[in-house]
Amino acid sequence: MSTAIGLHCEDLVIRYPDGDETLTILDGVSIRIEPGEVVAVTGPSGSGKSTLLAVAGLLREPDSGLVTIAGTASSGLKRSALARLRSEHIGLVFQSANLLGSLTAVEQVELVAHIGGRLDNAARKRARELLDSLGLGGRFDNRPAHLSGGERQRVALARALMMEPSILLADEPTAALDEARGRQIMELLAVGATDRGIATMIVTHAPGQLSAPTRMLHLAHGHLEELATTPR
Repeated sequence: MSTAIGLHCEDLVIRYPDGDETLTILDGVSIRIEPGEVVAVTGPSGSGKSTLLAVAGLLREPDSGLVTIAGTASSGLKRSALARLRSEHIGLVFQSANLLGSLTAVEQVELVAHIGGRLDNAARKRARELLDSLGLGGRFDNRPAHLSGGERQRVALARALMMEPSILLADEPTAALDEARGRQIMELLAVGATDRGIATMIVTHAPGQLSAPTRMLHLAHGHLEELATTPR
């Protein structure tokens, strides 16, 4: 299988028990996102958008179906191999920035390299370059309490990009932001995907904030429907 593949999910099924019945949240869902492509996934609350993202990010195993990350199929991998695949290829951004209150902006980003055993001078330089590219060049030493909501999400985005992932998954990254800051974060996600060749999936309730996604998908009743494509 070609390593050029960014993210490929095939026939994903997720079911939950609901009393005497079983709810099918994902019913044979397939999605393929190429390097540099941005896909926005919309749908009503409870439709399974976050579940789809969790499966794509190897945070939970589907009841059936296959997830392929950068040419590597996750099926049958041991927990340690899954963790390695996730850390080497997947960047995650959530609704909350989830920053550590005691760390500065640059320390938040450096922490990723430290956990991966790769914190050296080159990593420290990259952390600063990422923050600078996201408009935080003057905020390296600020802790979360002294950053705005939009700035905290930019730090979270820099952290997700620190290990140069093949895939970026964002779950409602602008839900806690106002319209203007939400648009800024969405634009940074889109530009980062295109410039860095990252296959990007954004689960969002506000697709209008993303001015030019490559594809728009709608998830409802366990199925994905492709909407009109917006050219980049």
